Amino acid sequence: MTEHNTATTDRSAAGTMRAIRIHEHGGSDMLTAETVPRPEPGDDELLVRVRAAGVNPIDWMVREGYTDEALSPSLPTILGWDLSGIVEMVGAAVSEFEPGDEVFGLVGLPDPGGAYAEYAAVPADEVVTKPTPLSHADAAGLPMVGLTAWRALFDAGALRDGQRVLVHAAAGGVGHVAVQLAAHAGAHVVGTASGENEAYLRELGVDEFVNYRAERFERVVDSVDLVLDAVGGDTLERSIAVLADGGRIVTLPEPPSEAVCETVRQERNATVDWFSIEPDATTLAELRALIEDGHLRPTVSGSYPLSDVATAHQESEDGHVRGKLVLEVGGDRSP
Repeated sequence: MTEHNTATTDRSAAGTMRAIRIHEHGGSDMLTAETVPRPEPGDDELLVRVRAAGVNPIDWMVREGYTDEALSPSLPTILGWDLSGIVEMVGAAVSEFEPGDEVFGLVGLPDPGGAYAEYAAVPADEVVTKPTPLSHADAAGLPMVGLTAWRALFDAGALRDGQRVLVHAAAGGVGHVAVQLAAHAGAHVVGTASGENEAYLRELGVDEFVNYRAERFERVVDSVDLVLDAVGGDTLERSIAVLADGGRIVTLPEPPSEAVCETVRQERNATVDWFSIEPDATTLAELRALIEDGHLRPTVSGSYPLSDVATAHQESEDGHVRGKLVLEVGGDRSP
């Protein structure tokens, strides 16, 4: 990661901040630490002093230039869409927050979120008050994966009490939240992951565990009402065999092909859905309530200072992260 000073004053001066930007697409060496102008909040925005930012696969996909036109910010841009922090200023039209409030959320998407920075100007209707039990680092790990898991299970998946749900990559970011949400909703939860994650996932609420490295899930699982597929490819195609008639598959990595959709319809009278995630403060408040009631806890398996963003990206790209990775901008993990 390179380092530049693009401001005319040093970082201690009013109106500037530390941020991570990319000026062109490529590897993790494109991540540049810079001193840049601090954003000013619009009338319906908050200026948030960022304490932590979540690291998601979409971050490095944008960095690499792999995303479509809907998510192709003009360069240079500050990456990051998950954040937790403290309200510094409120816009003229904002009445529900005041300076000093602790907030978290998924912000900006598909526009730039600007979370990899000391400050971010964010729409006030895209954040909610931070859950009291969580540190800023833990809170920053939740919004994108939490909203994705919720929508996959309850909106696209229409999951109900007593149904059987199969969660692929159950120890990952979306997966570990989906396991907890599904278990709390009264579903019978089957999770696939590597063997070292079995005890962890059973603690989260998995009823049946499949070590995907030791056995093929379609040989030991059947009659599933809902499959949450965070893997795609061959895993999506093999999931058709485990569906109950009339079931659903919700796949996350990319839209399913027409051939897969037709096979699911013909063989299982079932559907395959895909969606793109967006900010949703109403659902985020539901997730906050579950955290405060003790029914949901995000896992942050790795935290890095903002200066180590390249290492965080590399770990995320390598895969097999348990839960989430975060960048700690404020430097402490206290609530």
